[in-house]
Amino acid sequence: MARYYKDLREYLARLEKSGLLFRIREPIDKDRHLMPLAIWQYHGLKSDERKAFLFENVTDGSGRKYQGAVAVGLLGASKKIYSLAVDAAPERIQEKWLRALSRPIPARKVRTGPVKEVILKGKALEKSGGLEALPLPISNPGFDGAPFFTAPFCVTRDPETRKINIGTYRMMLKGRKKSGISCPPAQHIGIHFHKAREMGKPLEMAVILGAAPAIGLTSVSKIPYGMEEYAVAGALAGRAIALVRCETVDLEVPARAEIVLEGEIPTDYAEPEGPFGEYTGYMGGKMLNRVFNVKCITHRHDPILQMFNEGIPSESSLMRKLSYEAVVWKFLHRDCNIPGVLKVSFHEWGGSWKYCVIQMKRTTPAQPWQALMAASAFDPNLGKVVVVVDDDIDPDDADAVNWALSFRMQPHRDSRVITHKYAALDPSAAPPGSPVEEARFPSPSGCSALLMDATRKWPYPPVALPKKEYMERAKKIWEELELPALTPKTPWHGYSLGRWSKENEEEAEMAARGEYEEVAQRLARAGTKIEEF
Repeated sequence: MARYYKDLREYLARLEKSGLLFRIREPIDKDRHLMPLAIWQYHGLKSDERKAFLFENVTDGSGRKYQGAVAVGLLGASKKIYSLAVDAAPERIQEKWLRALSRPIPARKVRTGPVKEVILKGKALEKSGGLEALPLPISNPGFDGAPFFTAPFCVTRDPETRKINIGTYRMMLKGRKKSGISCPPAQHIGIHFHKAREMGKPLEMAVILGAAPAIGLTSVSKIPYGMEEYAVAGALAGRAIALVRCETVDLEVPARAEIVLEGEIPTDYAEPEGPFGEYTGYMGGKMLNRVFNVKCITHRHDPILQMFNEGIPSESSLMRKLSYEAVVWKFLHRDCNIPGVLKVSFHEWGGSWKYCVIQMKRTTPAQPWQALMAASAFDPNLGKVVVVVDDDIDPDDADAVNWALSFRMQPHRDSRVITHKYAALDPSAAPPGSPVEEARFPSPSGCSALLMDATRKWPYPPVALPKKEYMERAKKIWEELELPALTPKTPWHGYSLGRWSKENEEEAEMAARGEYEEVAQRLARAGTKIEEF
């Protein structure tokens, strides 16, 4: 059975035992220094050196001391940390996701849990300071207009089917009992919102701020609509997630969550929200967004507020990359009946959202386009540039992908632009200041995607590197000479791609044996006189 982290605290203990946690006990200003400290590692450390942060002494510019702690980078600071969160070796992460998607475990309901240790509603909520009492940091000091919840696991219910969705959407702090909430129409929360609006009622929502890793991992994934994230989280965890009823809304939340906000999103009101540093690596502008009115806060004693950092690269980009790759691979390989799809890669410098590379072993010329069109149809937000490459190209390696784009396709023949895609905060979609509807889906046909088939269309000459046997022997000599340690990068040896004659093969073997003159004589016998022009 999988290792089950019953809550965030047990998981933090595992991180610390594994040497993957920076525990900061010194006073840290949440509005100016906390998130910059956590962000530095993405711009100054190698990816395998990054760790999670736990800030235990959180203050602000006035010297105010906040109750509880702030945790950053718990799920995706590095692939090693993500691997620990899903309890799977790095090479088995996708397999773990596929098993969870195929065999979800429904949640179980319990009467109460640690998340009910403190219950604040009515006058008690107002007196406590509400949202303003939480140690919520500013993510991008100098640019963000307020603190934002960056790791809110937002629970809503489809008003018609009553199916639960859990997703992560930015939430701007706006007062003791009020925050902004992004409800993009193309996201599942947007579908719930639209249905509630048609019914003339607000959309109830509970927001989980800190929970066992399976909850957060599922919240940021592209789980198919109608499949309950709690059940997928249970499969990731290896057992059913224990849920308790909320105090003021018709929803359930993890019994061992750190903090839960309960309230409603009015469907007849919006106000400006932002700016905020987004997954694109640019500041997302001020836009008209919905608000979330808080009716109740429950939390554990000395709660831990979980945060993600956005931008490129970031914890969020790695988490999206690893979960999206598994979900889209399953969609293409299994659901769309394209068994030649071997791997899907979302590149972090595309926000793990806009740049997708599909590796496949094609058996017909139609299959690359089947994969390209299916991938572009999976989600209106995903895939601005989608490329299919052969099985000898590493889809995670931008250099290898660029090699394929340079020499295995012709733009006029092997590329296509499609429209009616969704912007998803892409700043290239519309000029600053555009109405939110125009920024999200520019008239008349929305955004576009570039689809490219960068597979070989016919046999190619071999890769221009020494044969494998010579490279392997040279590597042994390299090591005997005690030269710097090598990290081989594909391709590191030559191999046939179908167009190489028996004569070419014989002459190369002769050359390797030192028989150059005989090769030269062969060539001379095939010589011919060239007439002058």
